[in-house]
Amino acid sequence: MTDATYVPPKVWTWDADSGGKFANINRPIAGATHDKVLPKGKHSMQLHSLATPNGVKVTVMLEELLAAGFTGAEYDAFIVNIMEGEQFGSGFVDINPNSKIPALMDNSTNPPTRVFESGAILLYLAEKFNAFLPSDPARKAECMSWLFWQMGSAPMLGGGFGHFYAYAPEKFEYPIDRYAMEVKRQLDVLNIQLADKEFICGDEYTIADMAIWAWYGAMVLGKLYEAAEFLDVESYTHLLRWAKKIDARDAVKRGKMVNRSWGQPEGQLLQRNDASDFENKTQDKLEPSE
Repeated sequence: MTDATYVPPKVWTWDADSGGKFANINRPIAGATHDKVLPKGKHSMQLHSLATPNGVKVTVMLEELLAAGFTGAEYDAFIVNIMEGEQFGSGFVDINPNSKIPALMDNSTNPPTRVFESGAILLYLAEKFNAFLPSDPARKAECMSWLFWQMGSAPMLGGGFGHFYAYAPEKFEYPIDRYAMEVKRQLDVLNIQLADKEFICGDEYTIADMAIWAWYGAMVLGKLYEAAEFLDVESYTHLLRWAKKIDARDAVKRGKMVNRSWGQPEGQLLQRNDASDFENKTQDKLEPSE
């Protein structure tokens, strides 16, 4: 049900106490709220992120590059605690004026290159290392179309459906129905696309797969919003097959762990500075035994 008595004011004003679970991380103005220098590691690639779907896209890409032998993709990953407002620190805002994770600094260039927006980071890395992006112009165009499809569609899944279904302070039928309808349409788009293809764009695993899997793969595998049953994801058989195939990749398993601060301790690698950290520095290894 909706509040039929609500009439929008002539001029909207911000109520910082409204908005549900993530109200404290959003505000109607931009810019830094405090001075904070970002940490730096030993590698050229410096990632500042969190293991949300948008963050996972990039850590999966970096781990896939390393698995493919691109040593220049070695990276340091530092967690950005968005619930504590760290995305509004001056150092982070210098990298991403939009104050959203992920953000990447590539110090191998002169001057260093900043890249923000997860899709832009995927494309930057794919072109830098000439990997996970088709070289044929027509196939590249197809890959780009699906990458930008994901970037344009995810707000419906995250900011729309996810907010009203999982995080809003109250449940309202209209917005949940509205966004559930659109998310199911998107799931069907993917299911049809994958009916006769191994990956999103054909037989080649690309950045489009990484971007889409982080959101829609997580959804159909029951790892996002606990909404799998509500959305009847089992009916999307081709999409499920694809999601499970990518989920089984070793680089994807590692990428999901980086900058993750929730779930099982053995699946949390808050900060990554070396490949050996997956064996030695997950939270189960660092937490004192009782």
